[in-house]
Amino acid sequence: MTDTTEVAEETVPDEAREALLEVLVAELGDQLIEHHLIPGVDLWIRVAPESLADVAEYLRERQRFRFFDFISVIDWLPSPFGRSLDSAVDSALEIEANGEAESAATTEIVRGYAGGETRFQILSRVYNLTTGLGVHIKSDVPDDTLTVPSWTGVYAGANWHEREAFEMFGINFAGHPGLQKIYLPGDFEGHPMRKDFPLLARLVKPWPGIVDVEPMPAKDEPTATNPDDVADPSSSDPSSPAPDAVSSDVADETPSDSGDAS
Repeated sequence: MTDTTEVAEETVPDEAREALLEVLVAELGDQLIEHHLIPGVDLWIRVAPESLADVAEYLRERQRFRFFDFISVIDWLPSPFGRSLDSAVDSALEIEANGEAESAATTEIVRGYAGGETRFQILSRVYNLTTGLGVHIKSDVPDDTLTVPSWTGVYAGANWHEREAFEMFGINFAGHPGLQKIYLPGDFEGHPMRKDFPLLARLVKPWPGIVDVEPMPAKDEPTATNPDDVADPSSSDPSSPAPDAVSSDVADETPSDSGDAS
């Protein structure tokens, strides 16, 4: 087992996570392959793929991690299309951070916290609502079978998460009650979330960024041919009397009926 705990310049005390990690190391034994703790931030553990369901049951029943958050897949394969599918905003942020953007495609697989040995990894998260602690559980997906045990027998909420992972990444979950597609047509071929799945729309038209921004239409200038655009001359002439004043003057000059009768 490997410990990749970060040691900060100023050690942040995290007694709760350190105590939890100590228990997990002692009780999971060889099932726990590697772990990574950032004090005050989070805890990651990587477990053997054949033990994935057993670890889930242990966490739920023995450690009271009753809240299931998610289960998904990470494809660590570098994109064979290089940086051509990156959005413009990502490239701009990288230039801002590093001074330049990497243009050449890399073939080296770099995995995240708690390491890994395969292209695909399962990533899940559960919480203990009493202590408020959460833990990330990672597991390597065997390259030859692309199959791991299902969590549906432990966390019922994992059902559609695993269906999505099956559909988007092509990962099988042994023991799942019904691995069926959610989004795509039944005859759709391929797995769109894999790094080697070509996004043809981006190859035809570069991805612009967060949104496809189009300029606002220019505002039309007033024209004399449009009656609505022609200003009322009286409204712009300060010497023109207001309509109420004109009607009042006319009323004053009109003889009243009572005066003629007398």
